[in-house]
Amino acid sequence: MASSRANLKKRASIALVAFGAGILPMSVLADEVILKSADGTVNLVGEVIEFTNDNYIIRTGLGDLHVAASRVRCEGDACPKPETTSADVQVAGSDTVGLDMMPLLISGYASYLDAEASVFATGKEGEIHAKLVSDSGFGDKIGTYLVTSTSSDDAFKTLLNGSAQIGMATRRVLPAEARELRNAGAGNMTSPEQEHIIAVDSLVVIAHPDNPVNSLSIEQLAGIYAGEITNWSDVGGNDAPITIISRQEGSGIRSVFEDRVFGASGAKTAASAIEENDNSLTAASVNADVNAIGYVGYAFQRGAKALSLVNECGINMTPDEFSAKTEEYALQHRLYLYNRGDDLDAAADEFINYVMSDEADSVIAKSGFIDLSITRREQAMNGDRARMLLDPSVDAYEGSVMREMLSQMADHDRLSTTFRFRTGSSRLDERGAIDMARLADYLEAQPEGSKIMFVGFTDGVGEFDNNHALSIGRAEQVMNMMQQFAGDRLAGIEFTASGYGEVAPSACNTAEDGRAINRRVEVWIAAADQT
Repeated sequence: MASSRANLKKRASIALVAFGAGILPMSVLADEVILKSADGTVNLVGEVIEFTNDNYIIRTGLGDLHVAASRVRCEGDACPKPETTSADVQVAGSDTVGLDMMPLLISGYASYLDAEASVFATGKEGEIHAKLVSDSGFGDKIGTYLVTSTSSDDAFKTLLNGSAQIGMATRRVLPAEARELRNAGAGNMTSPEQEHIIAVDSLVVIAHPDNPVNSLSIEQLAGIYAGEITNWSDVGGNDAPITIISRQEGSGIRSVFEDRVFGASGAKTAASAIEENDNSLTAASVNADVNAIGYVGYAFQRGAKALSLVNECGINMTPDEFSAKTEEYALQHRLYLYNRGDDLDAAADEFINYVMSDEADSVIAKSGFIDLSITRREQAMNGDRARMLLDPSVDAYEGSVMREMLSQMADHDRLSTTFRFRTGSSRLDERGAIDMARLADYLEAQPEGSKIMFVGFTDGVGEFDNNHALSIGRAEQVMNMMQQFAGDRLAGIEFTASGYGEVAPSACNTAEDGRAINRRVEVWIAAADQT
């Protein structure tokens, strides 16, 4: 992967063309098109007069405008169609990744290569075609990309039948899907060479801004979506029926939501739920109905009110970037790219390498998702964790461990990097290798003499002393792995390891999902006044 990335040309920035935003009307005529910038901030509406040399000429209320196709995508039946929908790289799967992230990633990749990307809607719903031309559009064609956005299920179906080289998913491949692909000669879909975590996202539960309800328990949320709670008054709101907005069957986001909210109960989303096809439509439906509730990706609240969630242990969970990066928010999920092990040409490989590099972080963030870069946060002494450690009901022995942790928190900030282990194993999970490399780069940029503490935690199963010892051992293991991974690069960094067992859980210990979140090694860095 590193050698492939080294072959990429140095990134050069290309500014978005400044052509002024038209005002989007309430309706668009049949012969009109909408030209949208990749980030959705610029919309032009008009009649296409001509399309030549990868430029649109459209007639608008502002006059005839010339717009480079590389800067916008065209929507509408009157959009010029590309000459062919064949492509060097075929990408298929989740509409969340395909529609909300992939156009920006392709444009960012073009910028990275000092190239220009022309992105077209093909006329088929959810499908775009992109062409990259070197030397800022004045050179030779680098490659073409066809992105088909449907559902995460289709990511693995198209990889299986060979119609796509890259699959996009908002959930991890299922064991049955991985076995079927392996039996078809596609390789090990959970190996680092074929499974790529590109970002994380939080599913934010949203309500209308005028709804007086500000938080729900997970139990209440499950009751609403199962159709058992049908009136807002049952959860502290107005006496009004609840309008349930869900996502389409088979989407990765719906799968994640139902898995995290319903758990092993076997409950299903109520048949009365209104199904929407994407984040923006879901937010629009909630904003249009004061009695509606829905769930969207982190960046797609669109003015709706985000509801805090309270788990069965009373832990309040607020969706924010840091909690998503640490994977301690109940409704967060990972976004993936997958590829076959036996059919990945150089063009697809180079694109995946770019998406996985820190060069793509700003593009991923711009598209509204949460990249894997490392952020730093003060550990506030008036926060939920600090209050948990001041619990007067614990015995004196456990209380002494909690007070020790509290004193260390006062001297350290926390980094978002959080290491977890595979279930029943001493090996890090599939994200561990990515985080190890990013943490080494982050620490290499810190001042010499910086103090880093690896802090271990366990779930609540077992004796307190055993868990305390296990947490210290896991922290030492990760610290040693980091030192071996980085070698002399981090010779100027001071490392220590500590552990606090089962105290300060981030999730409930009543189910395996929660216990897995609690089995972790955090990374703390000495606060500025402690270095």
